[in-house]
Amino acid sequence: PCSFYLKTMPKTLKLEIIDPTKYQDWDNMISEHEDATIFHTTAWAKTICESYNYKPIYFTQRNGNRLPVLIPIMEVNSILTGKRGVSLPFTDYCEPIVDASIPSQKVFDYIITYGKKKAWEYIELRGAKNFLPDVTPSTQFFSHILDLTQEEQIFSGFRNSTKRNIKKANKENVKVDFFNSPESIKEYYRLHCVTRKRQGVPPQPFYFFRKIHDHIISGNLGFVALGSYLDKNIAGAVFFHYGNKVFFKFGASDTKYQHVRANNLVMWEAIKWSCRNGYKSFCFGRTDLANNGLRQFKSGWGAQEHIINYYKYDLQKDTFVQDNQNIKRSYTKIMTKIPIPALKTIGTLLYRHMG
Repeated sequence: PCSFYLKTMPKTLKLEIIDPTKYQDWDNMISEHEDATIFHTTAWAKTICESYNYKPIYFTQRNGNRLPVLIPIMEVNSILTGKRGVSLPFTDYCEPIVDASIPSQKVFDYIITYGKKKAWEYIELRGAKNFLPDVTPSTQFFSHILDLTQEEQIFSGFRNSTKRNIKKANKENVKVDFFNSPESIKEYYRLHCVTRKRQGVPPQPFYFFRKIHDHIISGNLGFVALGSYLDKNIAGAVFFHYGNKVFFKFGASDTKYQHVRANNLVMWEAIKWSCRNGYKSFCFGRTDLANNGLRQFKSGWGAQEHIINYYKYDLQKDTFVQDNQNIKRSYTKIMTKIPIPALKTIGTLLYRHMG
């Protein structure tokens, strides 16, 4: 394994740094944890590292085949945005795994000491509500999780408008198929770029989606769903699955065909697939607090709403700090005016620095 012990830390808490992309038994070890998700796996680590050349620094404590401590972090080293530790880049949330018997503050102090030694500017944790319960988050998001254990009651729990939209899509003969081919990820990406332009955000570079296919979809840890109408793909989504959880990671559509409600049927078919294959929960991903439209769409599926907390610790100031959300809002209107080829170039140039 690619690992070493940090000798400068207190003897009462010995942590080990592991690179999961080079550790053969990594996925077997995390499979012992009920809280482990696709974002804790080797597949996701390889996807991020190979796409953006980040350095994996996973703080762990091992006890046989168990991991009483697991804090996955990627070191982002950018000439534009600085050097920092992020858990994890391009991840909706990745909860730290720490046994109740281990003081979380000592674990975090350990990471702070390491970060200062490596000249990080800050540490960012994306989802650590139970790990840092008394700290004010830097920013917050919604998540929506649907319980799949009562399969016969799922459809009846949908909002009436959601049920009508599913029936509308079926009446319009929208077809939904699942794929794991390289061609399907290319077709999804076409819709993704159209959607990101509409949202005023550059699309991620295509090589990121190619790595998702290489490590997640090809590894039977995810699939692409495409909704077609009149033999044209008009909606799509990328889903991940691991353990007993399914995760909606990306969604896109062509709004010219919004009236046939293909997005609703794509989601419903993915939920039915999840039930058929024995999964217990279906996560609709992250939603900005200000995005009421997306929040209402996800709430309409009978999912339970949760808050995701992000935390940012400034290592120069030795304090937790807040994010400035106004910066993001200021550029979205500009991005909607830029042609898709130019947006792709912007995404290719910038995403590695964003983390």
